[in-house]
Amino acid sequence: GPSPRAAMDLFGDLRRMNKRQLYYQVLNFAMIVSSALMIWKGLIVITGSESPIVVVLSGSMEPAFHRGDLLFLTNFHDDPIRAGEIVVFKVEGRDIPIVHRVIKIHEKENGNIKFLTKGDNNEVDDRGLYKEGQNWLEKKDVVGRARGFLPYVGMVTIIMNDYPKFKYALLAVMGAYVLLKRES
Repeated sequence: GPSPRAAMDLFGDLRRMNKRQLYYQVLNFAMIVSSALMIWKGLIVITGSESPIVVVLSGSMEPAFHRGDLLFLTNFHDDPIRAGEIVVFKVEGRDIPIVHRVIKIHEKENGNIKFLTKGDNNEVDDRGLYKEGQNWLEKKDVVGRARGFLPYVGMVTIIMNDYPKFKYALLAVMGAYVLLKRES
């Protein structure tokens, strides 16, 4: 039969191959992640918005947008903000940006604009959401303006926020898939 040395050589070859395969998969994974980051950074540059894509997390803008809708934003500074426009803004002391409609504009002599927002589905304007003593939003508070949307695509994000265990399970499955996937 085959000599022990031949069997050992074969085992060594297999081990080397698996190591190479593993390195290859890890590199593959790194490439996917860096490509995604490059696309994201590219979108930030193109759209002028620090968050070019956001997910609607509440029902405050129904029926225009529902929970889980994916919004595409731009934030060009020379573009004047108009009443009726849907903006995404950040409030000091809150982590999550809010997606609401501009209902009033207050323009000063020097061209500075202040504005008030409200959720279409809310009874009252957003003054209760702004930081204490703040009655208007300014351009600097705006993360972006809604330019388009995909319905419900962001539901996965909402599920991951509501059920953290699901998030880890999904990440584990994706990681395992990338690492264990064999090149055909």
